[in-house]
Amino acid sequence: MHKTNLLVINSGSSSIKYQLFQMPSPEPVCSGLIERIGLAGGIVTHKVWQDGKENTTTLKQDVADHEAGMRLAARLLTQPGTGSLQDPAEVEIVGHRIVHGGETLTKTTVITPEVKAEIKKLFPLAPLHNPGHYKGIEVAEAVFKQATQVAVFDTAFHQTLPPKAYRYAIPGHFYQDFGIRVYGFHGTSHKYVSARAMEFLGNAEAKIISMHLGNGCSMAAIQAGRSLDTSMGLTPLDGLVMGTRCGNIDASVILYLIEQQGYTSERLSDLLNKQSGMLGLTGHSDMRDIARLISEGDEEAKLAYELYAYRIQKFIGAYCAVLSGADAILFTGGVGEHDARLREMVCKDMDWCGIALDQEKNKSSAPGIREINTAGSRVKVLIVPTNEELEIAHQCMELLHKK
Repeated sequence: MHKTNLLVINSGSSSIKYQLFQMPSPEPVCSGLIERIGLAGGIVTHKVWQDGKENTTTLKQDVADHEAGMRLAARLLTQPGTGSLQDPAEVEIVGHRIVHGGETLTKTTVITPEVKAEIKKLFPLAPLHNPGHYKGIEVAEAVFKQATQVAVFDTAFHQTLPPKAYRYAIPGHFYQDFGIRVYGFHGTSHKYVSARAMEFLGNAEAKIISMHLGNGCSMAAIQAGRSLDTSMGLTPLDGLVMGTRCGNIDASVILYLIEQQGYTSERLSDLLNKQSGMLGLTGHSDMRDIARLISEGDEEAKLAYELYAYRIQKFIGAYCAVLSGADAILFTGGVGEHDARLREMVCKDMDWCGIALDQEKNKSSAPGIREINTAGSRVKVLIVPTNEELEIAHQCMELLHKK
């Protein structure tokens, strides 16, 4: 059977993450992370799985720009000992994660000059993400010249939202002229974990509340595999409390900071995207650090955890209304999959909507998809490890096999 070498790339503003798959195998043959691109103190981590063993190469070297980073990745992919390929030309497909596709880029697509122009147009809607993705495409086109370049959009899964969920209550021309609406994000993750949950439940019509909790956090109300509502909005800033993002905030707070405190738009963007959330509340964005502070008796850290969990509970209540009840709630993402304390806080006093957590199952750390509710719980409580890279790979293969 022919194996297709498919490289998945997630290119950020100062980083490149990649995984190489030999499809149809679901296990990557290697993965890598290039950090601090364009900054001092660059770090490169490259992992290869050979004969069931993981071999890691770590390099500490400055990486000047994205092109240097991508060429370094190509070298590691083909280097004797660390490499999984003989030549970069063996890469047949490159799948790119793109955060914002707007209303025009609504499904996985082969990248053309027209697609690149649309991604560029959306820079103002995803200034932290789309410019880095765009650089990743340009560089991948130069380094993997023979490969088919494919874009997979975080926003695409949420294109099934009805107008009553995606429109804002502002004059209509802001939507018609500027595309100001709810787009939603983490779509690749929500699509992957909800599909796994439907298989696990044996119910293709399942009503699912999916919670992707990491440094970025979002929730989605999903019925029969279709997203009906989601917590992020025009950009990934809205909704839940996140690592460094504020989530829901009264727009008047922004007006006050502009009018009374002299804030510029740049300073506001930095405040709300990079200095708020758990970082703003506790001085730390990593939940493990905040859990340590709680164990030391830090009251602000305790409050931050409560606030974080409370916001999630409010959305569960809202999405039970959207779906007319739920068959399952899903925890995924780094925090959702690994933070037992948070899962316990989210499920506490939620028996009114049929959620009952089994404390012992919640504390266990078995791999794979697992059920952590009590036997009598009306709603299944599932931990579903996400795999956005594999979902991107699957979508690339589906697209190209359709052609």
